[in-house]
Amino acid sequence: MEGGKPNLSLVYQAVQALYHDPDPTGKERASVWLGELQRSMYAWEISDQLLQLKQDVESCYFAAQTMKMKIQTSFFELPPETHNALRDSLLTHIQNLKDLSPIIVTQLALAIADLALQMATWKGCVHTLIEKYNNDISSMPFLIEILTVLPEEVHSRSLRIGANRRTEIIEDLAFYSSTVVTLLTSCVEKAGNDEKMLIKVFRCLGSWFNLGVLDSNFMASNQLLMVLFQVLQRDETSTNLHEAASDCVCSALYAIENVDTNVALALQLFQGVLTLETAYHMAVAREDLDKVLNYCRIFTELCETFLETTVRSPGQGMGDLRILELLLICAGHPQYEVVEISFNFWYRLGEHLYKINDVALHSIFRPYIQRLLHCLARHCQLDPDHEGIPEDTDDFGEFRMRVSDLVKDVIFLVGSMECFTQLYSTLKQGNPPWEVTEAVLFIMASIAKSVDPENNPTLTEVLEQIVMLPENVHMAVRYTSIELVGEMSEVVDRNPRFLDSVLNYLMKGLREKSLASAAGSANGKSADPTVWLDRLAVIFR
Repeated sequence: MEGGKPNLSLVYQAVQALYHDPDPTGKERASVWLGELQRSMYAWEISDQLLQLKQDVESCYFAAQTMKMKIQTSFFELPPETHNALRDSLLTHIQNLKDLSPIIVTQLALAIADLALQMATWKGCVHTLIEKYNNDISSMPFLIEILTVLPEEVHSRSLRIGANRRTEIIEDLAFYSSTVVTLLTSCVEKAGNDEKMLIKVFRCLGSWFNLGVLDSNFMASNQLLMVLFQVLQRDETSTNLHEAASDCVCSALYAIENVDTNVALALQLFQGVLTLETAYHMAVAREDLDKVLNYCRIFTELCETFLETTVRSPGQGMGDLRILELLLICAGHPQYEVVEISFNFWYRLGEHLYKINDVALHSIFRPYIQRLLHCLARHCQLDPDHEGIPEDTDDFGEFRMRVSDLVKDVIFLVGSMECFTQLYSTLKQGNPPWEVTEAVLFIMASIAKSVDPENNPTLTEVLEQIVMLPENVHMAVRYTSIELVGEMSEVVDRNPRFLDSVLNYLMKGLREKSLASAAGSANGKSADPTVWLDRLAVIFR
């Protein structure tokens, strides 16, 4: 940094300008100058001094953030004999600043964690920290914060640590993991109804689950699991606490993906999640979408974890098919965001069953897929007051595209022809609203190509009905029906008698701006497009 070490008053002025100068130019100048300071050797000493002085939140946050950044990217600048002093200084700062601001505590916790991971001489850092602060209740929040970010930082790309050091760290954390869980259990016992403490405990426990170092047998008999599910079962649990508990359960389920080697913990989690069905229904009744989404995440993670067990021994033990019922209950929720959470599981289930190719096994899962498809068709319905063609670039349009992909992947379990026929039969019953018709046509378009076109009276009947649709039907119905015609091009190729009527229908679409793109695309999907083009030329004349 040019001009040597800056004095603290100048640093304070720059920090104040960064946060409070009404002139954007002044903010920019301050940001550039402070950035240069952070990259210089002086940043170590100045940050330490700012944290000691504790003048205001802004300067302390800048100093804490700078200290974290320097440890992450420039730890090599410090000679080894200064490492112990830096550690002791950081521990003093976090204790003195613990009540100033949570974001400062988090930055300092990250700095301490990153230091511990790079400082090979700091043996048993977890044990050191717990011994130092275990009996000080006021220090417990920042101790848990350090223990939360420590496992998270192990795989951080910001840290320059080699594979051997990383392995050494993970082994060290695994050795002390039960000590951490015991500490968290003690915190819960003392916390009572202290929501902030429970959130911290659940976040910390989830972090250790994510690292994959917790002893599954030890955890299976630990009361923290019971507390987690009690929190998730209570109606009065706040949104933030509910989310923290849900995240922790999902992390636990992910950690035991190899069910066979974690049987005790797997069984506890399996049984615990099954108790949440009533709580899910209560959340639906209260229209608490945040909690509904959390439950669906948990149910989905449960199904993902026990997927292989379910396929291997459906309906037996932890292959209990009630877990699929939980996902189908979620699929019945009116908000499409809920069912969308489970899509990856249904993809994976379809992939597993396709590889196994066992007719008897497929028949067990067929009813679940049939119910899923029924729910998806309903979720694909546009709003009754929607005008114009379906959008494919907004969130709902992207959801429908994902539905189309999922339907194509799992349709083999139901049978393309059977599903296509069932969908068509719903259109022939009475006079459904336009949005129902459009959604059914959309799903039919997703599977039309997988239906055998050879001597298929249903396909030809569908084609006949589509080309006779009046021009006054809703624009979205016309648009999707045109897309369906494009997907049924092979049927047209095999039944030339329909060619003129199909092309006339598509020509009407080409004349309307909003339908022209779909109609043009449908024209180009024939296996022999020259035949279609020749007929179009005749029609144009």
